Amino acid sequence: MSTEVDDELWSAIGDPTRRTMIDLLLADGPGTATSLSRRLPVTRQAVAKHLAVLDRVGLIHGEPAGRERHYQVDEAQLARAVAQLSAVGATWDARLRRIKRIAEAIERDRHHDDGD
Repeated sequence: MSTEVDDELWSAIGDPTRRTMIDLLLADGPGTATSLSRRLPVTRQAVAKHLAVLDRVGLIHGEPAGRERHYQVDEAQLARAVAQLSAVGATWDARLRRIKRIAEAIERDRHHDDGD
């Protein structure tokens, strides 16, 4: 499983409406643009566009069901996104630890110089 950051995936996840849609699909199981639009403050057409973005990056997959498509979350792709988030978090944690060490060293040097 790659933890290299996928900008297209994170751009898709970055939208609050799309995150809510993923949450709804995870909580309630497969849904359609119509069923999701009933639970969101956007039109069915907007929901369909958001679903297309999520489908394009592989976070959800739609199966034809009559005149609509039933969408569900692709758990493997969601796991990939979570792994990327964890990797980015670990990288930033390491950066922040380095910054803290540098700041503490500067502070120690400043106090040491003041004492002379």
